[in-house]
Amino acid sequence: MKIALLGYGKMGQVIERIALERGHEIVLKKDENNTFDGLSNADVAIDFSVPTAAVSNISNCFQANVPVISGTTGWLENYDEVAALCNEKNGAFISSSNFSLGVNIFFEVNEYLAKIMSKFDSYKVSMEEIHHTQKLDAPSGTAISLAKGVIENSSYNNWTLEKPVADDPSDSELAKQIHIEAKRIGTVPGTHTVTYNSSVDAIEIKHTAHNREGFALGAVIAAEWIVGKQGIFTMKDVLELK
Repeated sequence: MKIALLGYGKMGQVIERIALERGHEIVLKKDENNTFDGLSNADVAIDFSVPTAAVSNISNCFQANVPVISGTTGWLENYDEVAALCNEKNGAFISSSNFSLGVNIFFEVNEYLAKIMSKFDSYKVSMEEIHHTQKLDAPSGTAISLAKGVIENSSYNNWTLEKPVADDPSDSELAKQIHIEAKRIGTVPGTHTVTYNSSVDAIEIKHTAHNREGFALGAVIAAEWIVGKQGIFTMKDVLELK
């Protein structure tokens, strides 16, 4: 399989190594200093660039009839536009806040726990995410996905970075907000914790990434899966979690 790498930072380099180990060929390594030359030779593109480049990168792939795996976060205000272009060009697309196999299993556990906890009003949910100091967006895309998983399976209706000034059950708006604490520390690859806290106990689920390998491997597996397909998919499709 011939792969175009859109974004050649630390993640792009790990993806390159894993792709080569799995017998694939890299036909384009694009950063801000070069063009899309070679994209038309690719069977699939993997985009781990920056938010300001993601829409252009993905759009160029659809124009070239190349399926796209996008792990870039921070650009989703343009998602509908990108999805429309994918459908117009009969393209293939997967965008995920996190391609790690473990994190996608964690997403499923999070949704299942949210369904259970929705019956118990005495527990208040909160989240913490920790990443390296070079991460540009906060909260992380993974934390937002976790919050959405809770919102879709409970009475919560939004997430916020603002720390609650009081835990007043009479404040109905506050009670519907999921507080996400975003920390940027050293070289941490990514740690996400979801906590349900009450006056008597707490229930906590946590995922800790030890390195970038899991993100990269999942992206390459998704790229292998999407070749020859048309449509907009998720990691649930890739991992048969539906």
